[in-house]
Amino acid sequence: MSLFPIFVKLAGRRVLVVGAGPVAESKIDGLLRAGATVAIVAPTATDAIREWASQKQVEWHAREFSPADLEGTALVIAAVPAEVAGAVFAEARARGILCNSVDDPDNCDFYYPSVVNRGDLQIAISTGGHSPALAQRLRKELELQFGPEYAEWVAQLGEARRELFAADMDPEERRLRLHEIAADDSGLPRRSAAPKRQRRVGGREGMVYLIGAGPGDPELLTLKALRILGQAGVVLHDDLLTPEILELIPSTARVECVGKRHNERQVTQDEINRRMCAHAKAGLIVVRLKGGDGAIFGRAGEEIDSLRAGGIPFSIVPGVTAASGAAAAAGVSLTDRRLGSALVLLTAQRCKGNPPPNWKALAELGGAAAIYMPGGHEAQLAQELMAGGMDSATPCVVVSRATRVDERVVETTVGELPQIGSLPAPAILLIGVLPVPKPASSSEKFIKSKTKFI
Repeated sequence: MSLFPIFVKLAGRRVLVVGAGPVAESKIDGLLRAGATVAIVAPTATDAIREWASQKQVEWHAREFSPADLEGTALVIAAVPAEVAGAVFAEARARGILCNSVDDPDNCDFYYPSVVNRGDLQIAISTGGHSPALAQRLRKELELQFGPEYAEWVAQLGEARRELFAADMDPEERRLRLHEIAADDSGLPRRSAAPKRQRRVGGREGMVYLIGAGPGDPELLTLKALRILGQAGVVLHDDLLTPEILELIPSTARVECVGKRHNERQVTQDEINRRMCAHAKAGLIVVRLKGGDGAIFGRAGEEIDSLRAGGIPFSIVPGVTAASGAAAAAGVSLTDRRLGSALVLLTAQRCKGNPPPNWKALAELGGAAAIYMPGGHEAQLAQELMAGGMDSATPCVVVSRATRVDERVVETTVGELPQIGSLPAPAILLIGVLPVPKPASSSEKFIKSKTKFI
């Protein structure tokens, strides 16, 4: 059965709520915000409802429901057990009053939708009572896509509409002008990049977002990253991102994998830079999506230089870096004042001609170090660290695929590092952190993710 979606003006109209428990309380709050005159019938009530009644915000009648309570009522909410709700519904229907029985679809004339509220902009989602949980999930996703800035924009559109109706102009011309104004979102306040950097590119708005997707668990994606991802026209992503994160990309977006795995460089950095600029100049919202934080050993500097050279506006959205994800997976702290006062981030992958790190200075500094992309270099790293003066007994933790369902955590020492071999990428080596407690039977600890995918 199809439902007829409407938005009802309840200001000053009497709404009867039967029941005064926590569920009723949540319904009453929304009714009060809509300006309804709320009458409540229930023998007992929550503290909040009692407080509303004492402040004369609602009428509370501390007794059982009576059909006479329906007199003068525009709408009825039954937040009571099914046997009572059925009687309320029958009495309301006999009088032609619409009734909602909470969590009782058979005794409902209408359903409560999940609502995204952005000022006068309201987006209501209904599943016809089949799955309120799905409606709530969709509401959360839409709240990320349509941020608080839409409230201000809708108010601006309303003012523009009033001005056009006050003007002496042809109705058809006015209609076309109203649609044109609504289609042009250049007046929409921006939460991301500074408005001064927004400008016309290729005749339309183009924008590049450099987004860090975190170490793998989709729940570690930031709210800002998820909101922008939902608006993307093109997504250029690395190939180490998890399928769960890639599933968050809208079906309307063009998706291109531009991963550059070691010794398997299918797409050059120059080509990635070219694609970013070309898509942005075509007026598209471009998301450059990388694992971890793209500004930490993610070649973001080269991409930023290319965007600046091309005059392309861009914004950086930081992500949870691999070191943080690995430390969380291993159950250790990256910094500990009992061990040292420094944290050094390094990478085992270096451009040709770049000198190796000053391992002697690292050993003397103390504290902890996180070495990104150690795969295949374990023996060399151990040798260089010990040659620089680091004690071979210094504890290490190697984390492979941190925060993912197949993550692996291996506890070792600098001296024993070559013996563990290479673990599946992405991996990271943490040195000088508090060690993971050793299991009785093995020095290797496997951790299964407890992810709840979005």
